[in-house]
Amino acid sequence: MHPTTEPGSALASQPELSIVVPLFNEEESLPLLVARLLEALRPLGRSFELVLVDDGSSDGTAAVLRQLAAATPELVAVLLRRNYGQTPAMSAGFDVSRGRVIITLDGDLQNDPADIPMLLEQLEQGFDLVSGWRHQRQDNAVSRLLPSKIANRLIARVTGVKLHDYGCSLKAYRRELVEDMNLYGEL
Repeated sequence: MHPTTEPGSALASQPELSIVVPLFNEEESLPLLVARLLEALRPLGRSFELVLVDDGSSDGTAAVLRQLAAATPELVAVLLRRNYGQTPAMSAGFDVSRGRVIITLDGDLQNDPADIPMLLEQLEQGFDLVSGWRHQRQDNAVSRLLPSKIANRLIARVTGVKLHDYGCSLKAYRRELVEDMNLYGEL
């Protein structure tokens, strides 16, 4: 995997926050996603970067991402040559990110960027990892919702870790945790 990065403009110092978002065929939702991220993050008064990873989309996602990066100083576009899947795309974003806190979310607006401040509040209480959950999922189809509920219950029973939604990408990590993490073995 050899990603190409296209920063909007290089930030001189390490940002406090890196928002990592894997994208696949998100041409239509991408401008709204970036607008909502900026609306949620700019009022916080913290430095941040948006690390958006195009996972080899077959639509116009890469072109839209390039345009947004040219107009948005905080945006770093990572372009993968082909589709590797969500976890490798997330890993590529982690590799490029520079923030002391890394926040992940899906690019299809399943997760509301307005929830980011709540994740940060929990991190400030001393947690190393905070996980969100898709309380009002946008894909209520039985083919996705029912298997997800079954998987969540099974994982909770086997691991003893009680989370509402293990498949939710909305998470906040301290950088040290991400640097020590093997995505395929620990995420």
